[in-house]
Amino acid sequence: MTDAATEPDKITGPTPDNALRAADKADDGPVLAADGRPLKQSLNRALRAQKLRALALIAPLLIFVLVSFIAPIGDMLFRSVENQIVRDTMPRTVAALADYDAAAGGVPRDEVFEAAYYDVFYAAERKLHTRLGSRLNYEQTGASSLFRKSGRGIDDIGEVYQDQFEDLNGDWDEARPWAELMGDPTWIAAQEGWDGSGRMPAFELRSDIADVLPRTAASYQIFARFMQTEEGDSPLEEEPWTVVHTALYQDLSEGDVSGYTGPRSDMLQAAAALVASPDFETIAFRDGLEEIDEDWVDPEIWQTIKTYSPSYTSGYFLNSVDMQKTPEGPALRDEDERIYGLLFQRTMFMSMVITISCILLGYPIAYLLSNLPSRTANLLMILVLLPFWTSLLVRTSAWKVMLQQQGVINDTLVWLGLVADDARLTMINNQFGTIVAMTHILLPFMILPMYSVMSTIPQTYVRAAKSLGATNWTTFWRVYFPQSIPGIGAGSILVFILSIGYYITPEIVGGTSGIFISNRIAYHISSSLNWGLAAALGTILLVVVLLLYWAYDRIVGIDNVKLGG
Repeated sequence: MTDAATEPDKITGPTPDNALRAADKADDGPVLAADGRPLKQSLNRALRAQKLRALALIAPLLIFVLVSFIAPIGDMLFRSVENQIVRDTMPRTVAALADYDAAAGGVPRDEVFEAAYYDVFYAAERKLHTRLGSRLNYEQTGASSLFRKSGRGIDDIGEVYQDQFEDLNGDWDEARPWAELMGDPTWIAAQEGWDGSGRMPAFELRSDIADVLPRTAASYQIFARFMQTEEGDSPLEEEPWTVVHTALYQDLSEGDVSGYTGPRSDMLQAAAALVASPDFETIAFRDGLEEIDEDWVDPEIWQTIKTYSPSYTSGYFLNSVDMQKTPEGPALRDEDERIYGLLFQRTMFMSMVITISCILLGYPIAYLLSNLPSRTANLLMILVLLPFWTSLLVRTSAWKVMLQQQGVINDTLVWLGLVADDARLTMINNQFGTIVAMTHILLPFMILPMYSVMSTIPQTYVRAAKSLGATNWTTFWRVYFPQSIPGIGAGSILVFILSIGYYITPEIVGGTSGIFISNRIAYHISSSLNWGLAAALGTILLVVVLLLYWAYDRIVGIDNVKLGG
């Protein structure tokens, strides 16, 4: 009789038979991990956790690149086409100009002048008219002064009606009567009970007043909410703008208020009778705007507003290539106004000259450093890196001192008798000064990639070539130089891209003939504040760099560019 504990089928411990049986059972279901989960699920979970840890490690770098690089480029691209200020500031005028034929010219209909009056008035109260004028001034000279002048004189039109209503009844120039006429009784009660703490009760129109006085209700609502949100004042204590009196005149002259029985009905009825009388003085919106500035009856300003009324525009890019957006379509600017094409050509040409200069000066230095003993090369490398420890502004200013007509170089040439004292060389405030100064500044960026590649070229190749009978020149040109080309390519890309974006050095030593397109971009950002044009110029410059990079990759191959190793 056998013991049950010793029978193979009865043993519960780890035995070969039990392992085989467990394997057979595993064929019928998923393989389980130590924690009882399916092995595949556990592996996916572990890989997911590993990826999350890796992402967490690089997250700071990704955020930095997104905030400091991707987001600014996206903002630049948006600003180069964004044009919402015209539509947002003058919405009524843009709508009224929908059927205006800008190409045909001529002064638009009276409804456009009416819309412009209301838009300019509200913009002036919000201090937005000067921004709009500056935007339109980029396209039409004089638009900025037109809107500034209009912001100061726009009240004159409404005062014609305000004075007559006030002479009829002084309550028309008081805050409370207007609030009772236009405001909802519930809002008036809430406004009276407001103790100054918390949020001011938002203004609400009376339910029927918009049907009786539509223009007046709309204008007063804009006034009341502006007082509450922008000024922090109560409409119960502030008399309305003159534009509200203008709107009141229009409503009374076009509508019938004889059936009105609400608050201040006696005031309203008397005002309606005044407006209907032949002695009531009026002024056409066209005439009122013309009195402020005659440019309002010039078709050019309306053509400009119409042309630049869409929310997005190609005008900035057209300006960047010496063209302009006209009612007839894109057109070239006058020949004496074409500057950006010349600046782009100059930037490309001078950047290429600077790159070639850095190659010619940097290659011998990198070759010497790579072939010297390490101790000597490291000491000499300090001289290459020394400019990095000096301010860019100081280095550029030093060249200005050296290259000027009374500078060190000219004085030396005069002392040596190579140049007459009255015929000193002009080496500053021109292209020559820019090329010299930028070559000196960017030379280390060429030497370092060259040196890092040359230091990895085995000297055994040179010795082998010489042992096979090659001359020094043949050895260099056929063996050494081809292996150093990746360093030349890396340095050339680095120097060229850096040079086309420089603006400090050309600004100081370039004068009028040695500045780059980057100087014009900086001018529009800091001085003229034409950020749209600056963004368009920057976008074009970015595209040019990408195209050159693509061309280099197709011709040379970016994989052949090395920084060493």
